[in-house]
Amino acid sequence: MTVGDFPLNNKIVVVTGGGSGLSFNFAQLAVAQNNKVIIADLRLTPEAGDFVKKHELSKTVIFTKCNVAVWKEMQNLITMSEEEFGDVPDVYVAGAGIFEKPEISFFEDQEEDHYSLMDVNASHPIKLTRIGMKASIPRNKKMVMCIVASMAGLYPLYPSPVYNASKHAVVGFVKCMKPADIEENIKIVAVCPGLVATPLWTDDIKPQWSYDQSQALSGMEVAETIMELVQEGKYEGGTVMTHTPYAGKKPEEFVDIEALFAPLREASYAPVRACLKKERGTHANGTPSTNGPA
Repeated sequence: MTVGDFPLNNKIVVVTGGGSGLSFNFAQLAVAQNNKVIIADLRLTPEAGDFVKKHELSKTVIFTKCNVAVWKEMQNLITMSEEEFGDVPDVYVAGAGIFEKPEISFFEDQEEDHYSLMDVNASHPIKLTRIGMKASIPRNKKMVMCIVASMAGLYPLYPSPVYNASKHAVVGFVKCMKPADIEENIKIVAVCPGLVATPLWTDDIKPQWSYDQSQALSGMEVAETIMELVQEGKYEGGTVMTHTPYAGKKPEEFVDIEALFAPLREASYAPVRACLKKERGTHANGTPSTNGPA
């Protein structure tokens, strides 16, 4: 059995990063479809603030300050849902994310203890999924998690290696979690948009990346794609949906990596093979080995 069709109506939805951008757009759609929404973010844009105030009396939207890099603060989202709405969430959208600005860039290398970008972009959606599972499974309750990844999770990009690595991580995680749909009625999917006209691009990093509005999706377009992934049973757990202005929406397909890289194989593999051959031929103490490959 799988989650199957999951109409988003009269359900409880948690949206991290919902204080702005496409995650806020998704919160708007969720409320319009008669759902209760918890927006978890560090702050609200003026538009999002007005939105929360508009729904204060009906108590259909709650904002809570949440640093997704702190796991206890994410765990509190479950407690809040139970206290305010009487049950644990049905749907989670992990939309909080950050990019490689100079102070958290791989090449600038100013961080001393950890890559905060990995905490937010990779660890947060993975841990939030586990938190949600621990809440839903004992209650025999279906659950859907949609992680906002990126086309950067499918391709390399030299100037932003940590950002791309973080998105690769969650894409891989979603693919690994495909069986949870069948085994546990827990559907875990991801959307990989291209450029999106959100504050991340329009305000923060536009100058560095020569951002072009004509090549970007709107936040609402991506939010609608998330709605489809959450609700439609044809998108089973493990689905990674790409969405770009030039190619539209389509589930990612696995490619034959060997065939793709065949023309480059010998040249690119040679240094790796030389390095490993040297290691294979030397003991840990530096003395030559008499054993060849098994």
